[in-house]
Amino acid sequence: MTVVAIVFWVAAGLLVYTHLGYPLLLALLAAARARPSARPLPEWPTASVIVSAHDEEAAIGRWVEAIRALEYPSRPEVIVVSDGSSDRTAELARRAGADLVIELERGGKVAALNAAAARASGDCLAFSDANARWRPDALRELARGFADPAVGYVCGQLRLHGGDGTNQEGLYWRYETAVRDLESRFAGVTAGNGAINAVRRRAFLALEPGRGQDISLPYELTKRGWRAIYAPRAIAEEPMAADLGSELGRKRRMLAGAWATLLSHGMLSPRGYPPAYAFEIYSHRLLRYSSPILHLVALATNIALVGEGTVYVVTLAFQLAVLLAAALAPVVALRPLQVARYYVAVTAASALGLWDYLRGGVPVTWEKAEGTREQVAGSR
Repeated sequence: MTVVAIVFWVAAGLLVYTHLGYPLLLALLAAARARPSARPLPEWPTASVIVSAHDEEAAIGRWVEAIRALEYPSRPEVIVVSDGSSDRTAELARRAGADLVIELERGGKVAALNAAAARASGDCLAFSDANARWRPDALRELARGFADPAVGYVCGQLRLHGGDGTNQEGLYWRYETAVRDLESRFAGVTAGNGAINAVRRRAFLALEPGRGQDISLPYELTKRGWRAIYAPRAIAEEPMAADLGSELGRKRRMLAGAWATLLSHGMLSPRGYPPAYAFEIYSHRLLRYSSPILHLVALATNIALVGEGTVYVVTLAFQLAVLLAAALAPVVALRPLQVARYYVAVTAASALGLWDYLRGGVPVTWEKAEGTREQVAGSR
């Protein structure tokens, strides 16, 4: 076997492994471990629910009212941080009954959450997005995770709805949450989501403003001896981006932050990780984010190997078929073509995110993706 052939099979094998092989192997490993028995909480922790909001006057009142109505043994403290809003976000949050409204110059979501956590009174610090709608029992289900004294971080399940059919984020997110559930059972989740998560107050870690809380807190707390888990019964819902173009921009920004976390903030350093968790980080995060590089290597080496046998003709035909399906998706409204287009777009977003990070770092502020906010009558 030539060097080119070895490089091709390694690249192709790593792609198949990170997308298919890793979840299957993880399922076997998780099945070999007994599910932890549910522990009763000795007492329900006091809770603070925090949101960072920038120009969210269309959504913030309903968000505050929904959080105040959650089914929880004690009324949660509701904290809204207005991150440099130029509209009536702060005014409408107070009117809706927020316990604490903090108004800051715009410094980004993470800086706003840090400021809120420093002033929160709850033993459980829960975080949400302004456009997230929590189920009435969601806070209870998050808090149940802290019955295990080793747990420092709990993320809930985000369900997406809406979109115009070109954005297959909902399909991807169902796949991602299935992997997250397996990781939680094995060694702990490698990322959460900003729409619904909670941190034990003693475990909370203030992050630099340019970092993403959802990808940084799970691994940072794991390095400090805590466990990060997934609570699938703690459910929040959000509208997805209106179309694939909007989703691509959102993914590009998120992946720039993910690359920064991988390359600049110690995510790839095995020091402090249990071996099982390091296995998850390298299998899921490093290889998944490296998919565009692996695809380019696989395609280039496959072209060079076409004359070496039928198998290389078949593998090249498959790669070209995926690209052709993605190209046809805008004019042929078939679900498999839309899925191919989404996959190619998300893979490209990882490459663009890496380029953005290498070129200029990660911005601490951003604009909302189109379609992710539901307009509420009478909000203005």
